[in-house]
Amino acid sequence: MSESPPSVPALNNRTLDATSGGQLETPGYDRARIEPAIVHFGVGGFHRAHQEVYFDHLAELGFTRWGVIGVGMRRPEMGEVLDAQDNLFTVVERDGEDSTAKVIGSMVEYLLLAEDRAAVERRLADPRIRLVTLTITADGYVLPDGPCGGTDSVFGVIVDALDRRRRARQAPFTVLSCDNLPDSAAAARAAIATLAGRRDPALARWIQERVSFPGSMVDRITPATSPGDRDEVEEDFHVGDRWPVITEPFTQWVIEDDFCNDRPPLDRVGALFVRDVAPYKLIKSRLLNGVHCALGYVGHLAGHRTTDQAMSDPAVAGFVERLMREEIAPLLPPDVPGMDPYAYCDTVLERLRNPSIGDRLARLCRRGSTKMHDYLLPSLHAAYAQDRPRARLALAVAAWLRYLRGTDLDGAPIDVQDARAGELREAALRGGDDPGPLLALRDVFGGLADDAGSVAVLRGALAGAFADGSTLRAALAAPDRLALPPTLGAP
Repeated sequence: MSESPPSVPALNNRTLDATSGGQLETPGYDRARIEPAIVHFGVGGFHRAHQEVYFDHLAELGFTRWGVIGVGMRRPEMGEVLDAQDNLFTVVERDGEDSTAKVIGSMVEYLLLAEDRAAVERRLADPRIRLVTLTITADGYVLPDGPCGGTDSVFGVIVDALDRRRRARQAPFTVLSCDNLPDSAAAARAAIATLAGRRDPALARWIQERVSFPGSMVDRITPATSPGDRDEVEEDFHVGDRWPVITEPFTQWVIEDDFCNDRPPLDRVGALFVRDVAPYKLIKSRLLNGVHCALGYVGHLAGHRTTDQAMSDPAVAGFVERLMREEIAPLLPPDVPGMDPYAYCDTVLERLRNPSIGDRLARLCRRGSTKMHDYLLPSLHAAYAQDRPRARLALAVAAWLRYLRGTDLDGAPIDVQDARAGELREAALRGGDDPGPLLALRDVFGGLADDAGSVAVLRGALAGAFADGSTLRAALAAPDRLALPPTLGAP
């Protein structure tokens, strides 16, 4: 992000009074009184728009013992901005033509793991730290094989710090993963247990007995900040923030009530503590993350590049709404307190239509082999098992298969961003209108090849739905008509 023009004061502690007033809210508490209690790994836009806002709200209520030390992974850019701004940043909520802005002051320090691992470990060993939170993406949970594999990872430094606390006879900290994984708590527990077991069985037992790994579900659409966003924030709110965060009004945080060393009173600021987070994660992952996948591939092939553009297309919006209400929601538990699937459909549709939070479809299309496997394909498998309607689910998968060829309907190149992009594209091109080569990748698609009804829709869509925009829109309106008999279109 570029420097602010001199007419607008650069955001930092010294200029807070100059930036306050008008439409911009600044911290209503003494930042010098904030004590660190949390170390968060992965300080991106989402963390700053979500968890930091909750802890800022706690400080506003007088809970000053829950400050955050942010830890970046490898890239120095965020640290450079936050250092210049005394770890202050602006969160802007946009809803149609209305926007509100708040300077967040709950982060007390920022460190870069790749630059100063020792400092990160010292902070984690501080007995004031009672909670470690994570938004490191799914790839961060994969540990290399071998006795030393992963020791330089986030989990390696966490294990080092836990060992120091064990040897000093100090209480451990709770490890709370906020990543979008089917079971992020289990993933964090497994990574830490693996590294601890490689080091010292006694440490592994201590962690198993003493450390809590609560599950959580987080939700807030937070597109990447653009230079244009930064300029608009300067103009609208007269604050020189080099890296503001743009987000939506909606926010949700559901946390399993399982803490081993004090618990932040997040229920005072809108979070929900529950005994079991699994049904909440299930509804959210299927109806938001799964629909994000479908909208990404279908919307891109229909010629759109952002979520709000795609949802302004009646054919795409109608497809998405019926996909949610008729094919995904009936598969979900109906009795989750505070989270009815059909009411959640209404909320998601309203959020996707928000013209002020137009997320890039290219971002939604990244890592399809992971996200489709986790978020959309499970609904298709469940619909097959229960013999429920699934033509729209199958068409969404077909859109992904067509996207994997690396060109759109006009022949323009698509940059397929996936760890397995080469393998997937080769299978997509080799199969053409036959999904067989892709469906043979059972670690991605599971037993989808055994679902004759869905395979027929896939083959029909690949053969006829993606010729041009008009055929795609016809398919979106009536996906049941796509199914081809098993013998047609086969190589």
